[in-house]
Amino acid sequence: MDMYRAFLAIAISFVILIGYQYLFVAPAIQEQAQNAQTQQPQAPIPQAQPEETSVQPGALAPVPSGVSSQPLSINPEARDIAIDTPLYHAIMNEQGGGLKSFTLKNYRQKKELDAQLMDLVKTSELKELPLLFTLDNGQAQVLPVYRSSRESLSVTGQDSSASLEMKASFGKELELTRSLKINSESYLIEVSYLVKNISGAPVQISPAMSLTNSHFSEDTSTNPGAGRLMFSGPAALVGTERHEVKGADLEEGPKTLQGAIKWAAYEDHYFLFAAIPEQAGDRTLTMSGNDDKVRTVISEGTEIIPSQGEKSYTYQVYIGPKKLTYLNDIGFNLSEAVNFGWFDVIAKPMLWLLNFFHNYIGNYGIAIILLTISIKLIFWPITQKGMKSMKNMQKLQPKVAKLKEKYKDDSQRMNQEMMALYKSYKVNPLGGCLPMFLQIPFFFALYKVLLMSIELRHAPFMLWIDDLAAPDRLWLGFDIPYLHGLPVLTILMGASMFLQQKMTPTTADPTQARIMQMLPIIFTFMFLNFASGLVLYWFVNNLLSILQQQLINRQTKA
Repeated sequence: MDMYRAFLAIAISFVILIGYQYLFVAPAIQEQAQNAQTQQPQAPIPQAQPEETSVQPGALAPVPSGVSSQPLSINPEARDIAIDTPLYHAIMNEQGGGLKSFTLKNYRQKKELDAQLMDLVKTSELKELPLLFTLDNGQAQVLPVYRSSRESLSVTGQDSSASLEMKASFGKELELTRSLKINSESYLIEVSYLVKNISGAPVQISPAMSLTNSHFSEDTSTNPGAGRLMFSGPAALVGTERHEVKGADLEEGPKTLQGAIKWAAYEDHYFLFAAIPEQAGDRTLTMSGNDDKVRTVISEGTEIIPSQGEKSYTYQVYIGPKKLTYLNDIGFNLSEAVNFGWFDVIAKPMLWLLNFFHNYIGNYGIAIILLTISIKLIFWPITQKGMKSMKNMQKLQPKVAKLKEKYKDDSQRMNQEMMALYKSYKVNPLGGCLPMFLQIPFFFALYKVLLMSIELRHAPFMLWIDDLAAPDRLWLGFDIPYLHGLPVLTILMGASMFLQQKMTPTTADPTQARIMQMLPIIFTFMFLNFASGLVLYWFVNNLLSILQQQLINRQTKA
């Protein structure tokens, strides 16, 4: 095994993981954007008839797969209640208490300062609004009107909190009291329901919390490569196991999960809408819909409330950025929503270090440079040893060539003589490639961090790079076909890779060397649509490798 095989293995792994983005993701995104301009109103969520089941008190009732197709009686007296905090502005309707809007004040759809703020509610029908609490297993055939004592609530003081209480009734049998606890510095809202039986006989209910969500972001220009690598759709944590369901898979039929539902959510690359049942116990979770719209129903089962009895249900609801620091502080295992796949255990410490540098520097571009230098310093000793080994291997190539010619008809003897040669010169033929393979998991972990972290979304660096999550483009005053601007940083990255390759010792034959010379060109084209933050990392890493190789070359000459 030599340096050529090691480097080629890394290149092939890299191409397998991310090469398809250049070939497939960008055209798919362009097609989606074109379709969005001419898209007709979305079709309703596919319906399924609820099963007819005899339910005993305390047993789990079957959860409907979608919203009932029966028309809902709209109460014209139901008002919109506004909630305002430094982090968001929300509007909920008194009928059902669903959210009509939830606008994040610190995040915009696009990087421009005049762009619309991010609104994480994309549905409009009353019975499809997220955060509906029903007593008919999520059918939403009847939505009570919660009467609030106020039309608006403003929580603006530093670390202040406030409550909003709303009351509703179901005929002469049930009274519902809904309480919301809101903190000015948190995206977490506590929503509790008290169901009281005011009749003279027991009443059976099937309480359920439902979320109906569509894709949060409308900006397809930012981070086009993340779409295929980062999950987007309904997800849940059941016990200790995270479940993800692609919206397209729901077209085949509803998906049901049962057990200890820790949280149920709809998520995309950067944002999260999650409901967290506070009371322990097994529940049924049903997801239905399609890739455009997904309805998630958390069923509490069937309950029998005796005469004059009551039952309470509490949920913590998180609606905001999928930022690991926030989710760790909140608890409830919500940090599991940020998942970097196989490299999660390495990626999260890297993300912490990236934020650590940013807290002191205030610029994520410089933070990426410092993070790259830190990782390079950690691996500097073993990389140094590997580079020296390859340099020594290169010096031995004339002797190796003679042995291959001398023993070309006796491979066993040739291998013995070569091993003796390596031993006499104290050269390890594996010394050049092993350090590289040790760094592969760290590289891919950092790759995912830079590609998928919300910290880099719309984060400026310097000069023309004003969004580290978007491709690198310098506007020249005229349109360049396909590119629309000059990818200066990407070109510099390719040039640095070419220079590094020229400086790196190789034992490859002429044919292999010509193949290796194509890699900088291939990588440059692949990186055209990558986030500029990732390109910056790769460029700085190349410069550090060039510096290290230059130092080694001087040492070996001396």
